[in-house]
Amino acid sequence: MFPAIKGGKMSGMAMTMLLRRMKVDVTVHGFRSGFRDWSAECTGYAHEVAEMALAHTIESKVERAYRRGDLFGKRRRLMDDWATYCATIPTAGANVTPIRKADSM
Repeated sequence: MFPAIKGGKMSGMAMTMLLRRMKVDVTVHGFRSGFRDWSAECTGYAHEVAEMALAHTIESKVERAYRRGDLFGKRRRLMDDWATYCATIPTAGANVTPIRKADSM
């Protein structure tokens, strides 16, 4: 998801180290959890689309046997909506605690 400066993708520790340098009390897994909560509470996307977007495995052997598609188009729309949500500056009074002020972006 996040490209590395020298090509390829970022290492697993890169985000953790970035968050430590920013001195914010969050975890990398919290980003995944936040996405899942947003998807369930603020969108109409099916549970399966969000789970597949997170690359979660299907525990039920029966369901796994019948699920043959990858929901790619739906996952793409979900991720586009997530990107829009993340890029939107919250309005005053919104129930959001931004990491930094809007004018410093």
